[in-house]
Amino acid sequence: MTLAKIEFAVNMTCQKCVDAVRNSLTGINGIENIDVSLEKGNVVIETNLPASVIQEKIEQSGKKAVLKGYGDNFSAVAMLGGNSGYSINNKIMGVIRFTETSDGCIVDGTVDGLNPGEHGIHIHECGDISKGCDSVGEHFNPNNTVHGGPEDDVHKRHVGDLGNITVDNSGRATFRKIDKLVKIPDIIGRSLVITENPDDLGKGDSPESKINGNSGNRLSCGIIARSSSLFQNTKKICACDGLTLWDERDKTVSNNQKSSYAEASNTCIVS
Repeated sequence: MTLAKIEFAVNMTCQKCVDAVRNSLTGINGIENIDVSLEKGNVVIETNLPASVIQEKIEQSGKKAVLKGYGDNFSAVAMLGGNSGYSINNKIMGVIRFTETSDGCIVDGTVDGLNPGEHGIHIHECGDISKGCDSVGEHFNPNNTVHGGPEDDVHKRHVGDLGNITVDNSGRATFRKIDKLVKIPDIIGRSLVITENPDDLGKGDSPESKINGNSGNRLSCGIIARSSSLFQNTKKICACDGLTLWDERDKTVSNNQKSSYAEASNTCIVS
């Protein structure tokens, strides 16, 4: 699977911290390279695993981690729920990142608060959530085609058709996809939507199948914004409230935000 480089700021103060972080990542399938720098206070991983999985592994060492940069090309991020996105019940929160590679666009996300099972995920044409997910328009469809699935060719799917995500019994979906049609410059300022039902990928009998995969109500959405790739972000203070990176992270956790959103809440610092 396509590898991507991910940069984390990690709260390390000594060589023992470095060793603990490195040990937490060593020997894990899907991690190819590990670069831990005490001087820079960061960890750079080359991996085919979702970013949230890497963050959890780092924090198992006892050290706090915040994602600073994803990929070494164009990158973007969409936040669901909280103050930056919209959720129909205020319980769905998550972060989805995009980065371009020579193999296609990586779509990497973690979403909490959904019912177990499959849910559709789509890029929509508008970045307007003033009326929640009702104002984001239809699927991003610059080629004016029918709805389909991510494995279909350019004439049989919308560019925004990303298929489904699978939610476990705890209500969490952790996923990493490679999409052959999505280009970062084309989706900045648009929106990402999670739906109530599975997307039938255009193969169902319902009239809605060729329009939206018969995937039901729009449960949560967020605007897709540009984000930092590797080594582009040097900020240590959040311009939103003047807090340090670590204070902002702790504030999010103390407010009982979902762990997937704890990383997303630092977007004013790291994206």
